[in-house]
Amino acid sequence: MEEVKLGTLTDRKIGYGIVQPGASVPNGVPVIKVNNIISGLRCKKDLESTSLENDAKYKRTKLLGGELLISVVGTIGKTAIVPKSFAGCNLVRATCLIDIKDELLTSWVKYYIDSPKGQHYIHENLNTTVQPTLNVKSLVEMPIPMYSSEYMDKVVSILKSLDDKIEVNRKINENLEQQAQALFKSWFVDFEPFKNGEFVESELGMIPKGWRVYNLSEFLPVITGKKDANVAKGGAYPFFSCSQDFGWTDDYSFDGNAILVAGNGDFNVKMYNGKFEAYQRTYVLIPYNPQYTAWLFYAVKYHLNEITSAARGSVIKFITKGNLADFRFPAPSNIVKAEIIEKFDYIRRMVASNERESRRLATLRDTLLPKLMSGELKVNEVKI
Repeated sequence: MEEVKLGTLTDRKIGYGIVQPGASVPNGVPVIKVNNIISGLRCKKDLESTSLENDAKYKRTKLLGGELLISVVGTIGKTAIVPKSFAGCNLVRATCLIDIKDELLTSWVKYYIDSPKGQHYIHENLNTTVQPTLNVKSLVEMPIPMYSSEYMDKVVSILKSLDDKIEVNRKINENLEQQAQALFKSWFVDFEPFKNGEFVESELGMIPKGWRVYNLSEFLPVITGKKDANVAKGGAYPFFSCSQDFGWTDDYSFDGNAILVAGNGDFNVKMYNGKFEAYQRTYVLIPYNPQYTAWLFYAVKYHLNEITSAARGSVIKFITKGNLADFRFPAPSNIVKAEIIEKFDYIRRMVASNERESRRLATLRDTLLPKLMSGELKVNEVKI
């Protein structure tokens, strides 16, 4: 094994993107930001755009596809390889371009940067004068371990096979979630299975006979998370905030199959099964009857825009417990006998199974990564 400086492997000079991309403009050039790297580069439509004039000033970071990107401001050290479909995009100042023509080396460098040793180098070399930033010079001089092409190829193949399976599971779950939303709309919004039946008047308009309008609070309590976050690094249980999984804690207040609603900022809804704690403005919904959980999750998810339309706040929009508890929607009077409930539960069980497998694969990848990168573990010893 030998070490080389990262800057010696690149085709173009390592550099950051557009310093002032401005507000997103129609028909502009899509630009990749840190949050895009974190969430995954899946669709160009997810990107904001800068003007053609801004893009023209930064031809040095114009993307062709296949380049390695790394975040250097804010959440530092996150990486992504640019899909070919993102050719023509550009970057912002908080991201850096690492253009290595060899695909194997690109993947090898990505996995090394993702490894504990690579992350340690990054955080040891941060400039913290104003805000934490990783300088280009530190990236250029970053030592990269090099082995034989055969060894690096096998390591990349092993790690990539795990990432590919995780991505397959994500796509399957995305499709399942779309099916569930379509099913909910068909049944509880468009009433398609009941088109030929009798309808009656309600406060929400015409609904099938035998249905009534419910408050969400009839199915579950709306509970708020803690005001004070006491997050323990490496704790045993997830700690959720409105923006994302906030961290980990050794304490927990909730244990069960719960619906979590982010009550401010970018409103969103997710499900979690197990022990956890939640931060203020994260609302926890645990149905009185567990068999309703999946159905109510899709109900809240589908109607989230309606629920949050009553949001308050001039700077950061937020919803109250009442906005959730008092939300009204139609359902069969004897909902427990509606076979549709089981269909939603089946979809969620499939999604949860794929998520569990992906977490297991991610743990396996993260365990193998430092051992394979250091040569401690031989590739023929790895069984997946």
